[in-house]
Amino acid sequence: MEPILSRNFNVPNAWKLSVAESRGAYETARKTLTSMKPDEITQVVTAANLRGLGGAGFPTGKKWQFLPKETTKPIYLVVNADEGEPGTFKDRYILERDPHQMIEGIIISAFAIRSHKAYIYIRGEYVEPFRRLQSAVDEAYAKNFLGKNIFGSGWDLDLVVHRGAGAYICGEETALLNSLEGGKGFPRLKPPFPAIVGLFGCPTIINNVETLACVPPILKNGAEWFSKLGSPGNGGTHLFSVSGHVKKPGVYELPMGTLLREIIEKHAGGLRDGRKLKAVIPGGISAKILTANEIDVKMDYDGLKAAGTMLGSAGVIVMDDTTCMVGALYLACKFFAHESCGQCSPCREGTGWAFKIVKRIYEGQGSVKDLDTLLKIASNMEGRTICVFADAAAWPIQSYITKFRSEFEEYIGRNVKLEMQNVK
Repeated sequence: MEPILSRNFNVPNAWKLSVAESRGAYETARKTLTSMKPDEITQVVTAANLRGLGGAGFPTGKKWQFLPKETTKPIYLVVNADEGEPGTFKDRYILERDPHQMIEGIIISAFAIRSHKAYIYIRGEYVEPFRRLQSAVDEAYAKNFLGKNIFGSGWDLDLVVHRGAGAYICGEETALLNSLEGGKGFPRLKPPFPAIVGLFGCPTIINNVETLACVPPILKNGAEWFSKLGSPGNGGTHLFSVSGHVKKPGVYELPMGTLLREIIEKHAGGLRDGRKLKAVIPGGISAKILTANEIDVKMDYDGLKAAGTMLGSAGVIVMDDTTCMVGALYLACKFFAHESCGQCSPCREGTGWAFKIVKRIYEGQGSVKDLDTLLKIASNMEGRTICVFADAAAWPIQSYITKFRSEFEEYIGRNVKLEMQNVK
């Protein structure tokens, strides 16, 4: 398969406009804005089966169609570049190595939804990606690819790059909007959804970096071409961030529906010599874990849902037989307890309580009863808050303990035995 999103990743200085243009950047945007109508673009994107590649997997064209047909308010396009999910670094590659493909996607998408103002909300810790992205935006303005009368089409578009301050919760789209407005990153109750009441109270579409980078290739090659690249209902390719105990960690662009086993064993080079696979997180740290016997699963939204987990951000974290599952859960719970925004009581109290218990177990002071308490806490967190952060914090607890309970019990029993020996 010829790379699509990653075709410029290894091209020197592809983040600079001169290099990007030499490789076809902005040609599709120019043609689209001067020869197509907004609704026609939306129809093509819908037919391509492009789904949101930030984690939710909602059909992109369908989301665009939620905008009100007639409105006196401005329509905003907001790009979610707040890539804070542990184990995920795919958007960083686009922002650092080929930002012009995303900017071109923004231009086409803004035209499709009739927006004249777009914002890129980028993760605060992404210092070098921000520098290169801002440089790319400045170069696009200098060539009149942004601003007034783009490509002589009569269409105006302003694009603003806004840096976040390092809050994981701002990856949730409504928390991102509050932060962009200058407020605290608290998620909002839905409905109303952002397509109706979004940024500054106006209709707003929020799309992920990778999602928008797919738009130019779709318009260039057609919806049928893109749809056939992937699996049924999951068009195109996906950038998979692979980390952990593999020989070749990195970002791999592969068709939607590629088997998880193939990603690990073929593309990432397999496990370290002499080691056996123990578990895999398929979609960033919030996704429910899979055991070594569950990796013959299609890496798309439907395949992983059927397996009881999710594709999420496509952050594949591989764990071999040296991994302590108690330690792994300790790190996950520590992260979620630290990052909870504190707006909802089940999440604010639940994440902190769960972390204290897991910490006690990890430090050798736990009991088997703690495991049932953790499962009860997770159950009371799931589905009871404004956003899905509490669910994301609950899922590792549920899956780690359920699938590796004997290891947790052995860990607890071993430490109890050592403590009794020390007392004697």
